[in-house]
Parts: sequence; C-alpha cells; structure tokens
Amino acid sequence: MPVARPETSDSRVIAHVDMDCFYVQVEQRKNPELRGLPTAVVQYNSWQGGGLIAVSYEARKYGVKRSMRGAESKKVCPEIQLVQVPVARGKADLNSYRNAGSEVVSILSRKGRCERASIDEVYLDLTDAAETMLAEAPPESLEAIEEEALKSHVLGLDNEDGSEAKENVRKWLCKSNVDRRDKLLACGALIVAELRLLVLKETEFTCSAGIAHNKMLAKLASGMNKPAQQTVVPLSSVKGLLESLPIKKMKQLGGKLGSSLQTDLGVNTVGDLLQFSEEKLQQRYGINTGTWLWNIARGISGEEVEGRLLPKSHGSGKTFPGPQALKTISSVQHWLNELCEDLSERLQLDLDENKRMAHTLVLHANAYKASDSDSQKKFPSKSCPLRYGAAKIQEDALNLFQAALREYLGLFTAKIQGSQNNQWGITSLSVSASKIVPIPSGTASIMKYFHGHQPSSSTKQSQDNFIEESAPPPPSGNENYSELNVNKPQIDLPCEETTIKYAMPSLHQLEDKKNLLNDQNPCCSLKNQAQDEFMQESLPLPTSGSEHFSGVNQTQLMKNSSGEDPSVKLAMPGLSRLEEKRKTVKDKGTSSILRFFKNQDPSSAPKKLEHLENTEDAKALLSVGPQSRSDNYLDHNQSELPKERPFEETGTSSAPGSAQFEQRRGVWSYNTDEIDPSVIDELPPEIQQEVRAWLRPHKRQNVVKRGSSIADYFLPTRNA
Repeated sequence: MPVARPETSDSRVIAHVDMDCFYVQVEQRKNPELRGLPTAVVQYNSWQGGGLIAVSYEARKYGVKRSMRGAESKKVCPEIQLVQVPVARGKADLNSYRNAGSEVVSILSRKGRCERASIDEVYLDLTDAAETMLAEAPPESLEAIEEEALKSHVLGLDNEDGSEAKENVRKWLCKSNVDRRDKLLACGALIVAELRLLVLKETEFTCSAGIAHNKMLAKLASGMNKPAQQTVVPLSSVKGLLESLPIKKMKQLGGKLGSSLQTDLGVNTVGDLLQFSEEKLQQRYGINTGTWLWNIARGISGEEVEGRLLPKSHGSGKTFPGPQALKTISSVQHWLNELCEDLSERLQLDLDENKRMAHTLVLHANAYKASDSDSQKKFPSKSCPLRYGAAKIQEDALNLFQAALREYLGLFTAKIQGSQNNQWGITSLSVSASKIVPIPSGTASIMKYFHGHQPSSSTKQSQDNFIEESAPPPPSGNENYSELNVNKPQIDLPCEETTIKYAMPSLHQLEDKKNLLNDQNPCCSLKNQAQDEFMQESLPLPTSGSEHFSGVNQTQLMKNSSGEDPSVKLAMPGLSRLEEKRKTVKDKGTSSILRFFKNQDPSSAPKKLEHLENTEDAKALLSVGPQSRSDNYLDHNQSELPKERPFEETGTSSAPGSAQFEQRRGVWSYNTDEIDPSVIDELPPEIQQEVRAWLRPHKRQNVVKRGSSIADYFLPTRNA
C-alpha cells in the first residue's frame, strides 16, 4: 500500500530523467547505420518475429507499438529494422543495457543526489545545486541562456511555436520578482539542460526530463514532451496538471486501488478526488491510504530521493507461456540452474565492483493446476538466507521451489520426484537477491591484519573465502563430523605447535575417541588405548571443535605410531588411505584460521610457547591418577613427548597443571588491542571462538572441578 509522507518542503527541486527508447538507442550506438531508421528491439523468442520491447520514434510515426510482434510490425512498417535482444542461457541478456544505463547515472550524479529507479530512469535531488546557483549566479544575471534550456516546456506558460516560445521561456527563467520557489525551479531547469547535453555528448544518448518540487510531479512531467525535451511544473500549475489526469495514470493507482476508486467512488481523474474530504477517504481506505489519496490530489508528496546509484536488488527470470509450461521437477531444475548462474554472476560482479553483498534469496513463480477447482490459487513465493556461489544458490532455489510446490499442491509431506507430474505447470520462474548492503569499511576481512603475508591461493580464492565467512552457514550437527572432517587436510606449519596448543580439547571429544577405538579393536589393551589418548594430548590441537579433532589427530596418530606398536595400527584401520588422501588435498585450504600462517616467517613470531614444560611436568600431571597406570603411560610415551623449549610463565594458578593448559594470547607480532572485535563476527562460527580465545583469553577459576582436567579420565570410575 502507498505510504503517506508529509511534504518536507515545497522548495525542493526534483528532476526525473527518462531515457528515450533506450534499448533502441543502445543498439543504434552499436550500429550507427540504424540511426534515423524505424527500428525496434525484439525478444529472443522467434514466434511471429518476437515481441517488441522497444520502438524508435521513427517507427512510432508509422503506428508501430510495443504491444505488437515483429511480423505484425512489418505489415505496418515494411522498412522497420528489427534487432534481437542478446541471448544468454536461453533468456534475454540485458547486461549491455544495464551497463549503458550506468554510464548515464555516473554523469547525472555529478550535480546532486541520484536515485536509479530502473535501467533507463533516474531521480535527481538538485535542491543544493539550485540553492548554490541562486546565491552565486542567478539566472537573471546570466548573459546567455543555453539553447537547450530555452526549449523547456513550462506548464502554465503561454508557449507558442518558434522564437516566441523561447523568448517566453527566457523571461520566465530570468524573472526576479517571482516566488523564490519558482526561482529555484528555474535554476533546476538550467542545471538539467546542462546535464542532458553532457549525457548526449559523452554517451550519444538523448533523454527527457521533468522538473518539479517532488518526485510524483517530476515523474508525470518527464513523459509529457518526448523525445529529448524537458518540462517544468511550477506550483501554480499543479492543479491544472492533475485536474484532468486519468486516475490510472498515477503511480500506484494502476491496479486494484485505482479500480476501487472508479467503481466505489466514481473517481475517473485525479481532480475528482478533490471533492472528498480526508476523513471520508480515511474511513473508506484506512488512515494511511486515505491521507495519501488526499495528498496526491493536491500534488503533495514527501517521498525523498534516495542516494542510490545501484539497484536495490538483482533478479533473473523467464516466462513459459502456453505449451512451453514446465511440468516436471527436472525441467524446473534445469531452468533454475540457468537463472541462478546468471544471478550468481551479477552478485559476484556487484561484490567485486561495488563491495556490496545480498542477504536474501527469493523465488517467485506462476503456476496452474489443470484439473482442480482451485486452479487460480496463487503460487507462493519463498525466501531464505542467500549463500554465495552458483551451486549453493541453485541448491537453495530448488529447495524453495519444492517447498512452494508442495504448499501449492497441498502435499505438505510428500516428496516431489523429478519425473512426477501432478497436472501442474509453471508459466514463469524467477529468482532474485535482495537486502543488498555495502560491506562495512574496516571490517571487510580478517586478512588485513596479516600485513605482508601472501596466501598461497589467488586473490579470487581469498574473495571466495570471505564470501564463505559472510554467508550464513548451513545447520550443523555432531553426527556428521567424523565423516565430513576426516578428509580435511592438515597443514604443516613452521610454528604449528606454538599456534595450536592453546586450549584443551573437549573432554567429550576424548571420551568419544576412546569409545571409537574400543569399538574398532575390542582386543586392544587398555595400555594401548591410554597411550593413544595421551598421544592425542601431546599433539597440536586446534580449538575450533570436533570437526578438526577427528581429522587432525587420526593422521598424527598414524605418523607417531608407525613402526612402534602394531596394536595401535590395528586400532586405526584405513589410516594409510587417509594419509594418502591428506597428501592429495594438502594444498586445497582449510576452514581454520591457521591457513593464514602457512607461509608465515617463523622468525617474525615471538618465542614459542610450550604445551608441557618438560617430561617432569607430564609426570606431575599424571600423578593424580593411579601410580601404576601413569607409570605405564610414561614408559610408553617418554620418547614420544615433543621436544620443546620451556616457555615463560604469563601467570600463576593454584590448580595443578592449569598453567600448562591455560589459553594464551596469539603469537603473531600484532597489537591485539588495536583489532576491532566486530571483525570476528564475520568469521565462520567454527573459528570465532578460537580467535576470541587468542585475543581475550578467558580467566579460569582456581577451583579444580571434576571433569576439568585430563587426569579425570584416568580415574577408575571413568573406565569402570
């Protein structure tokens, strides 16, 4: 529904610039031989010559209209030149027209706040520019007025043909004893004439314009005198403009609301609304709509010109009329894939050029049911968070369509199969991306904190990684961790042991790991099981969760136990294959932040931290459990403990072993106090906790609770 906004000021200067048969002009610029000839741009559909989507003014003189098809236009104008719109992925490719429109917008935005309303129309707020001109160089002080400005049509002015009309316009523009609002409009007319000449000079395109005190009036005026002309609407002429204007010509009154005004109130022109009070209109159409109708009848509109040079959304769609209707899921999936690829390319281009990201994916469709009394039921639209990447958009779009189709057919629990036909047909299909917002400056990527570090991947891959961080992650569950992450590559880093050993792995993870070993080899001795668990604690562990614990430690276990204890190898079947796979995918990246340190110079890092000070610390730690068992562990693992340099204690703790497992600050040479914490919110959830732990380690309590130490796992009660 329309929104009633109060008029902020009647001294605003608003212009609406509309390109003249824009698609034809773009094709004529490509092929100058078409200039001056009756020309039309037709759709890619060749049926009856294709539908006309743009008609030149030369062809309009012969009676050619946009509602015609190519074959019909040939009968009306045999000389007409039909140019087919470019085709990509089986549908019209409008990129050349969009790019040409961007050229025009870049010129118009030089003089004021600019709002791109569509491919070929723009709103301009020239209030500040007009105020400046009126203060510094008012029209009456100008020695000469541009010829283009003298061609302006000023409503309410007795315009005559030839030189008399231009002289009348000159007098109106240069009047000094008129209302200040008209003076501002005169300045706006001069500015718009100058901009239109710049557009013609730099792009070879002509355009028409309307200049008024609000967007509604400027929009109406821009189409009154075309092509390549401009119309000015002074306040004194508003009533005359609207009085005889058909109600359906007004924006937002071309549909049901306009029909209701005609049938219920007998309103056929905007002037007819003047007989109804605001209260009467509010009673009939509600407070907001009633007030809006009362305002537009008087030419009042407070709608602001949004400072937007770029589109608010991106979309890609296609229609399937008549026998072309899609009747199977497989055919719908094919076209969804095509549309989503087109949408993905435009989103990526917008991200690269304008640093903007979309957040919502929307699917629209029109459908029919052949043998159902409710055949007019509207096909529901569906939306979901948008994930960047063509494959992900295709997957989400198909899921949205299937959900909408089930709702449309009333099959809320049924699974629609690819070849299944339930007497339905899809006549139009479109996907769009909305809620496009700029990426906040200063928080674009965590990579900016790694000065001088050159990732092994390309720039595009880094951009893709950032998209992964910004896109909402799919639902996750622990049940898939062992299958998904056993294939994750392990990165061999110069300072791996230093950078990973900051936090204890989850005790639940260790328990699950122990159960897994027992299930795989029941005959494996308790001694070997305990050795495996202790080896896991001695190895570098990421802090991002179980998805890394499984993949990293299985590989490390294989490497450390080879040639030493056959029972350990028996407990880990298939590790040789995992090792080969690890080598194959080693250079393909990882979801952890550690990949940024892959090529980091170890000399730039401070002194390495130690996981354990020495072997005696390990003995002291294990002394909490039964002595005999800890002796066995030390016997088997004495030679396997990593040889590391002792670290400097950063704090004290009364809990045994707490200093060894305390989370500590990161080891790179950067001031963590200067890092914006909001940057961490852009990272994938699985590494946010890890980075936060590096920047602001959590303080541990000095009271040791059951389950808070690894020694708890060596108590008899846990293994009973």
